[in-house]
Formats: sequence, structure tokens, C-alpha cells
Amino acid sequence: MNPRVRRRLSDAAAWSVLAVSSVAMAAPFLWMLATSLKTPEEAAAVPPTLWPREPQWENFRVLFTSELHAGRMFLNSFQVAWLATAGTLLSCSMAAFALARLRFPGRNLLFVVFLATLMIPWQVTWIPVYVLMTRGLGWKDTLLPLWVPALFGNGFGIFLLRQFFLGLPKDLENAAVIDGCTPLGIYWRIALPLAKPALVTLGVFTFLWSWNDLLGPLIYLTSLEKFPLTAGLTFLQGQHGGNWPLQMAGALIATVPVVALYLLAQEAFVKGITMTGLKG
Repeated sequence: MNPRVRRRLSDAAAWSVLAVSSVAMAAPFLWMLATSLKTPEEAAAVPPTLWPREPQWENFRVLFTSELHAGRMFLNSFQVAWLATAGTLLSCSMAAFALARLRFPGRNLLFVVFLATLMIPWQVTWIPVYVLMTRGLGWKDTLLPLWVPALFGNGFGIFLLRQFFLGLPKDLENAAVIDGCTPLGIYWRIALPLAKPALVTLGVFTFLWSWNDLLGPLIYLTSLEKFPLTAGLTFLQGQHGGNWPLQMAGALIATVPVVALYLLAQEAFVKGITMTGLKG
């Protein structure tokens, strides 16, 4: 077979597989969109309809004007997610820079301790953390337990950024020291700007984890108006008698910010994933 024909057939087969995979991945989102625009009767019809006969845009208005306080929950989600993301990026980048570029006794041991935290099941720490947050600090029924722990970093973020900082040229640091730059100045003026891809990667991960957190709000919060949107959607089943279009409308609204964030940051995200594992 002609090599050019073989190459074209191989490309066509690869594109076909990718197209089928894309449709399979997008199908649940398209079904969620279609269901959010149906009436409860049409959503429960057998056989199901692929698209609503008369789109019910009213479902979104009802979601924001109902006793669910969806608008306030949406703002709560943004507040918690952005504060957690900012706190994680600041704390993890400072710790990672110190472990990668500074020399001090016990540095390697401290890094091993950070890595060891990744091996501890999160279920083991829930009870002591809950007691600390509620009884020790009095933060029951507040949003503080959902984002304040991010100010102290996490093992995954420190490991990710440390791998990137290890790959920075030593000559940049030496030149900055000759110019009179302090370690804090090197961190702020040189390391952070160069670490943008890794920071974006960690930021996307952190925002996604915080935005989709379900168990945390259910443990610490009791007031409905303080719930983030993704956790607050669990109340739709009881309040509206299993109104699937309303639930799908809420799920669609909760999905849009995460998808938009990834689309905006995808180039730096992919670059960060590629570059953070090159140097040990």
C-alpha cells in the first residue's frame, strides 16, 4: 500500500475514534441541557424525547426565585472556590520555593513529611478537623472551614510546584543575588512569573475540588442560604418532589463556570502538566 494512502487511512481512523469519543463525552451534558428545558411530564415520558417540544426557559427563573436561594448559593460557591484557590496558590508556592531553592537543615525530611500526607486517607482526618473547626474555633455554620485550611497548603500542590521550581535555571537566581535581590524578591519577581503554567494547573485543580465539594458543606453548614450551589442542589429532590428539569437546570448552572475556567486556562494548564514532571 502506498505510504501516503496508509498515512491518510491512519489519520482518518484516529479522527474517527476521537469524534466518537467526543460525542460520547458530550452526550451527558447535552442530555442535561435538554432535560433542563423540559416540563416534568416530558422529562418522565417513555420513550424519552431528545429535545423539548417547547423549551421551558422558565425553569431557570424558578430556580433563582425559589426558596432554594440559588443566586446566593452561586455567590457562596464563587467566594469559597476563589478564596481556597488563592490561599492554596500562595501557601503552596511559598513552601515549594523554599523546598526547591533554599538550603536549610531538614529540608528533604520536611518534603517527605509533606508527601506522606498524600498517603493518609481523608476519612481519617475528618473527625479531628471537625472538632477543631467547630468546638475549638467556633466556626460551625460558617464558610470559614471550607477555605481557611487552604491557607496552609497541601502536599499535592507543594509537590507540583516544587517540581517546577527545581527546573528553573540556577543562573537566574545567581544573577538576581548579584543584583542584591533577597530570597523573597527572587520568589516574587522571578520564580512566580516563570511558574505561571504550574500555578494555573494547580489553580484549576483547586478551583474544581472546592467548587465540587459536597461533603464539607453538609458537615459544617446548617443554614440553607450559606450552602454553595453544588451542595445546595441536594435539597431540590425533597423541596420540589423530584423535579428533574429544575435539578438539571441547577446542575447546568453549576457546570458552566468550571467549563469556562478550563477553556480559558487550557493552554497554560496543558503546558503546566507537561513541564512539572521533567525534573526530580
